Amino acid sequence: MKRGILLFLPVAILAGCNKEPAPAAKVERPALTLVVGAAASDGGNTYSGEIRARHEAQLGFRSGGKIVERLVDEGARVREGQALMRLDPGDAGLQLGSAEAQLGLAEAEAQRYRELRSKGFVSQAALDAKEAALKVAAAQAGLARNQSAYTTLHADRAGVVAAIFAEAGQVVSAGQPVLRLAPDGEREVAIALPESHLANLEAGAAAEIVLLAGGDSAAPLAGRLRELSPMADPASRTYAARVTLLQPGQDVALGMTARVRFAASKKSGGLLIPLSAVFQQGKQAAVWIVAADRTISLRPVQIAAWRDDGALVSGGLAAGERIVSNGVHRLAAGEKIRIIESGSAR
Repeated sequence: MKRGILLFLPVAILAGCNKEPAPAAKVERPALTLVVGAAASDGGNTYSGEIRARHEAQLGFRSGGKIVERLVDEGARVREGQALMRLDPGDAGLQLGSAEAQLGLAEAEAQRYRELRSKGFVSQAALDAKEAALKVAAAQAGLARNQSAYTTLHADRAGVVAAIFAEAGQVVSAGQPVLRLAPDGEREVAIALPESHLANLEAGAAAEIVLLAGGDSAAPLAGRLRELSPMADPASRTYAARVTLLQPGQDVALGMTARVRFAASKKSGGLLIPLSAVFQQGKQAAVWIVAADRTISLRPVQIAAWRDDGALVSGGLAAGERIVSNGVHRLAAGEKIRIIESGSAR
């Protein structure tokens, strides 16, 4: 009986040694994912701006002096030739008086020498010298007369005083701007565009302009992008742009606040996904697609544009599909992941 038990024990031990261990459970890698949304478009972007005149002139005196009178206020409408500011005319008046006195003396001298020449008492050369002196005195008097007239600044065309840079009592030099005049004519909206929106806009793009003064029920005005600065503002890092009002109307005043919305361009079509979701294989871009059973597969996509806010996909991806949005270089095809939501792409 004991011998039978002893023979059975080695058999049981050997059977236990030949039994394969149970496979360890495979750990699913957590991954950030998102559901791709509708087609991206910049047509919905709205920019705030200010109504400005297309042509604005900074006016200044043609001679220096002390401002003694400002005749208009900022925002005033002026007519062509209207006086805007005046300088102290004292010095200019003295110079004009001196020049006119010299001119009178030169005229008298020239007339006397003409009579002497007619009687043969002086030579022709002496008369020519007096005639030349008369011409110089006349030119000096004309210059002094102009300088005296320059003490009053006149509007060179009809328009609106957009800004004033100098006040009465201030001493200004010749050519120094003292006010800015916005002439009547074309009206524009001055806006600033972020760098990420430049790729979808170009000169001539159609736009809709809504004036805040008209309220929410105001009808949009037609506009067109006339100018887009090639250089960013060093402080705001935005690009200045001007949108021309095609039919401004009588209710459009300078300084009004306006909202500008551009029509969607052909360049803006596509699906916008995060840059971190793009798996780059040489020159080919791809994304990890998450199936219903949470397995992933790599799919090539076509990138239409690289932007600051993401990559614009023009092909290979459909709205509603789930993709991996981060950590794409740590994954392998066929792997099953644990989904962590990170929002939706626009």
